[in-house]
Amino acid sequence: MRAPLGTFDDARPAPDALDLLTRPVADAVRHWRGTVPAQELIRVDTDPEWADTAAFVERYGPELLATSANCVVVAGRRGGETTLAACVVLSTTRVDVNGVARRQLGARKASFAAMDTAVGETGMEYGGITPIGLPADWPVLVDAAVVDLPHVLIGSGTRRGKLIVPGKALAEVPNAVVLEGLGVTL
Repeated sequence: MRAPLGTFDDARPAPDALDLLTRPVADAVRHWRGTVPAQELIRVDTDPEWADTAAFVERYGPELLATSANCVVVAGRRGGETTLAACVVLSTTRVDVNGVARRQLGARKASFAAMDTAVGETGMEYGGITPIGLPADWPVLVDAAVVDLPHVLIGSGTRRGKLIVPGKALAEVPNAVVLEGLGVTL
């Protein structure tokens, strides 16, 4: 199959690649209920050495930068309570952690979650965290610019491989909230 973005040697519908995904991502694909059919979630094979955005576009093509998104875990704190959430923004932007994200979480303070927390709580590899398959009670904050893309390249739960999904599918993951201005231009 040919991927809707880029040129990859191995591209297949995510439901046909469950064994290549982490358990939480595979379970989310297996039980997908969005208006976008699960067959339109495409898993592409990529070299884990090139997983980080800058290296990835250097290896797989600079045109992919405009259609790539990052998913980062943030921790919002208020009193003695901490809320973990995912923020999905275009790779050409950074998350407005102390503005839009903090306010949406109702937190006094917000920061990026520690790597061991992000990995331990998601069951995914650092550098491959994706909004598909996150813990059911987490808010998933998605920048509107990501949702507007016909297709977006995101992590697959591992550093080996990516998912290419219609942007509108990310507005349908559990607990998704689409926000203007979550991603701030670098």
